[in-house]
Amino acid sequence: MSGPVWVLSGSPGVGKSSVAHALLQHYPRGLHLPVDDLREFVVSGLVPPSLNHPPEAVRQFELARRAAAFHARLYAEAGFAVAVDDVLWSADLEAMRVHWAGLDVRPVFLCPTLEVTQARNAARTGKAFDTQSLVPMIAALHPAMPPAEYRAAGWRVLDTSGLSLEQTVAQLLG
Repeated sequence: MSGPVWVLSGSPGVGKSSVAHALLQHYPRGLHLPVDDLREFVVSGLVPPSLNHPPEAVRQFELARRAAAFHARLYAEAGFAVAVDDVLWSADLEAMRVHWAGLDVRPVFLCPTLEVTQARNAARTGKAFDTQSLVPMIAALHPAMPPAEYRAAGWRVLDTSGLSLEQTVAQLLG
């Protein structure tokens, strides 16, 4: 029996990784695949994300997403619940779906308010970079990722502004 493939998207700071970890605790076997972590395996030549989308950064994101899709399929077919987390646009899911034919794919767009997202970003710890560097990117991405577009593309849209981590997971599993 295949496990579900949860796809968590939203701007940086919305809580994708936290939700993935908490969600996967509800399964006997769970694998978290943060696309950023896959990208950081690049030892030389890594191009960081930016709002002007340099071609090499786009290529590296596409490679990391394909790797995440491959590994998600491998583990889901082995019975693991999988959570892929990335800043995906509503249409990006279709490029990944080709790898997931026949699997239970559950796309979720997390969209707390901009104020809540910035506050969550400011409170993050354990990152290999200064999370304050993401403040302008969050401010630019938040309005560029309208929830209605995700909903129209078949994503479950969840405003987690007033929800705890546990309440968010309960909403997803309910």
